[in-house]
Amino acid sequence: MNKIIILGRLVRNPELKKTEDGERVFTRFTVAVEQNFKAIDGTRKADFIPVIVWGKKAEIICKYLKKSDFISVSGRLRACSYDDAEGKRKYIAEVVAEDFKFITYNKKEVENEILDQVE
Repeated sequence: MNKIIILGRLVRNPELKKTEDGERVFTRFTVAVEQNFKAIDGTRKADFIPVIVWGKKAEIICKYLKKSDFISVSGRLRACSYDDAEGKRKYIAEVVAEDFKFITYNKKEVENEILDQVE
């Protein structure tokens, strides 16, 4: 089973992108997830987890969320490797989001848009 759930804050504003062929849209962003324990100096550290979201879900995230908003993401962990331009092997691990929930967002803006679509 490959299932992951994270809860954290967006590190920067998500941006909508298209694949090279222009057929699909996606967004990549990083979620800062606070660790469950404190460091020796009493501070909490965070893990910075890369996430990719495809299609309509990516459009929704880019439209409503911004840097520092809380988001919950569930999906699967994808790990792969490739050779960069210099021929060095690079490894990537990222969450491929299947579902998400807004924990914080501009509720008024979303409600107004839904009302506009109904009218």
